[in-house]
Amino acid sequence: MSQLTSRRGLLFGTAAVSAGALLTACTSNESTENGGADDEKPAANDRPAADDKPGKQVTIGFAGPQADHGWLNAINENAEGRAKKYSDVTLEITEGSNDTAAQIGQIETLINKKVDVLVILPADGKALTQVGLKAMRAGIPVINLDRIFNTPQAYRCWIGGDNYGMGFNAGSYIGEKLKDKSDARVVELAGIDNLELTKQRTQGFDDALKNYPNIKKVARQAADFTVESGQAKMSQLLQAQSKIDAVWNHDDDQGVGALRAIEQAGRDEFLMVGGAGALSAFQAIKQDNGVLKATVLYPPTMAASAIDLARALGQSKGIGGLAEYEIPSSITLYSAVVDKDNVDQYMSTGFR
Repeated sequence: MSQLTSRRGLLFGTAAVSAGALLTACTSNESTENGGADDEKPAANDRPAADDKPGKQVTIGFAGPQADHGWLNAINENAEGRAKKYSDVTLEITEGSNDTAAQIGQIETLINKKVDVLVILPADGKALTQVGLKAMRAGIPVINLDRIFNTPQAYRCWIGGDNYGMGFNAGSYIGEKLKDKSDARVVELAGIDNLELTKQRTQGFDDALKNYPNIKKVARQAADFTVESGQAKMSQLLQAQSKIDAVWNHDDDQGVGALRAIEQAGRDEFLMVGGAGALSAFQAIKQDNGVLKATVLYPPTMAASAIDLARALGQSKGIGGLAEYEIPSSITLYSAVVDKDNVDQYMSTGFR
């Protein structure tokens, strides 16, 4: 996701994203008992907005990558669970694939079935841009989920996480914890380096640390979003750095391996901040008996919100709480920091 997209996006807190509050609204056109009160309402208040009441039947096609990671599996679960909530939604879900040609073929099948709306989390945004354009030109609006297409012409609405904000909030949290410590040393366990999202997370982290001149990032290793790579790369960091005050790990799945390496090394002199929002991370934060003190959300609940948006589009409705008749063209989710003070609030959203 580009920083430009992030800035032009509409920011929503993650607590609202996973709830129907985002798309629940007053749909009543009835007059109030006090005469003339309706005259004071904005004109857009009489437009239909999506809510939980059954409406026009909508068939939503959903295509995502293979669920080979806890976060991606949670994406699928959120989409399916949200669709089941609505009696007026039929979800046509494809078998996830990380092969771009296979995913393109699956989406073309959904286009040929003439689904009402498509929700697409592309394995590769650039590679799948053309099939997004094909759907839009066929009159099927596309909700582009997280990994953004190369052109906004390929989607009606983009919804996704804020990778730069994720890094910035992680850096700011660590900065506040270490602001009174002289010559503080921080290391970064990043994700896959050739992904744009990893570069954005690192940039946000580095920019946040610039606000704390007493803190220096002394090392960085890139892992692969897997437990095994997290353990191996964290071991290398620990061997190379005899003094560490904080670690930022981009991904809670690889964080499981990182925590194993830390335990095996017998190191506990630093604090660790994770990323994404895994249930295991929430549980460790709540127990508060290890180095993991916080994690920064990259909420898979965005898939549930994508279903809400697709349903609203299919029913020609807007979003409650907004004056506009149409759903936004871009929604960027906020990357909240979860620590022991608020972990109970987010526990139910943790992915396995």
